[in-house]
Amino acid sequence: MRLILTRHAKSSWDEPYLSDHDRPLSKRGRKSSDAIGRWLVKNGHIPKTVLCSTSARTTETWDRIQKFMPHPSDVRYEADLYHGSTHSILDVLEQATESPVLILGHNPGIGIFAESILRVLPRHHAFMLYPTAATLVCDVPVENWTEVRMNTAQFVDFVIPRELI
Repeated sequence: MRLILTRHAKSSWDEPYLSDHDRPLSKRGRKSSDAIGRWLVKNGHIPKTVLCSTSARTTETWDRIQKFMPHPSDVRYEADLYHGSTHSILDVLEQATESPVLILGHNPGIGIFAESILRVLPRHHAFMLYPTAATLVCDVPVENWTEVRMNTAQFVDFVIPRELI
């Protein structure tokens, strides 16, 4: 089954009184989200299910990505993905029933999860940093998301917005 792991795009710090959960995207973040959306479609990585953190920056990242999709995805906003640990990300993924699944979350959780699920890490200079809007595509050798085990996924692709803009 195919899994796509995306970190939210760059958030804005223009309004310092906002809570972390409520920070929107910056101008650069909006541009990066659009670039990731175009890249996903161009490469045929169209999620059937999206599991998205409830933060403003993750929901706005998805809103911008999804406008490039040829058809709507089933989107679930999951509070457990807001700064979720590897364990909580796995718990949310295990509830999915379709493939491909796109998980949209935060660092450090999403980056650690990406590193932990892969059998062999990509030789990309930015992978271990998992910068904003970084996106990993991997294939997980299971027939049901409840069967996911760490260190088993096959790397397919990885991109960061700087390579696209």
